[in-house]
Amino acid sequence: MGRWPDFVQVKEVGPRDGLQNEKKRISTSDKVQWINTLSESGVKEIEYSSFVHPKWVPALSDAHEVGKRIKRHPGVRYSALVPNMKGLELALEAGIDGASVFMSASETHNKKNINKSIDETYPVLEEVIKGAKKAGKHVTGYVSTVFDCPYEGRISPQQVLKVADRLIEAGVDDLSLGDTIGTAVPSQVDQLLSEILERFPSEKIIMHFHDTRGMAIANIMRSMEHGITRFDSAIGGLGGCPYAPGAAGNVATNDVLYLLNGLGIKTGMDETKLQEAALFIQSKLGKSLPSKSLAYAASQG
Repeated sequence: MGRWPDFVQVKEVGPRDGLQNEKKRISTSDKVQWINTLSESGVKEIEYSSFVHPKWVPALSDAHEVGKRIKRHPGVRYSALVPNMKGLELALEAGIDGASVFMSASETHNKKNINKSIDETYPVLEEVIKGAKKAGKHVTGYVSTVFDCPYEGRISPQQVLKVADRLIEAGVDDLSLGDTIGTAVPSQVDQLLSEILERFPSEKIIMHFHDTRGMAIANIMRSMEHGITRFDSAIGGLGGCPYAPGAAGNVATNDVLYLLNGLGIKTGMDETKLQEAALFIQSKLGKSLPSKSLAYAASQG
């Protein structure tokens, strides 16, 4: 441990994980313009929407239209959250490059989020994974509440491994492990990754930190010490979780980039373009976003 990677890949999840929790609706045209700006920022993947039923996530009910209208940038993977075969059918029509399936390591959170037990969720996701792979798409498996659950408390690495094993067996290309309520500290990251990396190569692992307690950057640094080089983040620190009361947004892409630039780690991302994208969505939402580096850069005029 202790060596920094040469390159880190950031997946921008603001258009999906960020907007799904915002009370103010963003128009389809503004989403398209925003995603097009993000596409020019150097991020390698953008999770642009979710194909869940509009009843559950009304803020993303225009997923199909957004997917049809965005300008595809070479070298960027455009992915979306896909809950079931109906969602996959719509997502494929919209032209996704990657499908993300999702479940929790916590039984209670899984029931609140998906309305199914963990065991009931596996067959649904296995069908989606098989369908997406048959269509030649990259598939990411999200595992939520890998450290703590708002209903059950501390989650053991063994619970996470059980879910991770099943998703890998089903054919996902990689796993995104989520600190859904943003309560983890670096010692928990050590504990989980020590177990996970005995089972899976670091290339298959993405870490997904929320910043409720201000620990996301510290947790990213600890993850990199374990050899992790892929992280989810949201522009400006957008986000939260409708089934995790009090959870703050994802770690801000702007803050992650500031960290990585400071450590001399290459990302391929353009700070100016990211700031432009953050200021755009901040103005559309009509509120200040929590990113510290965005606030500082904006204060400098």
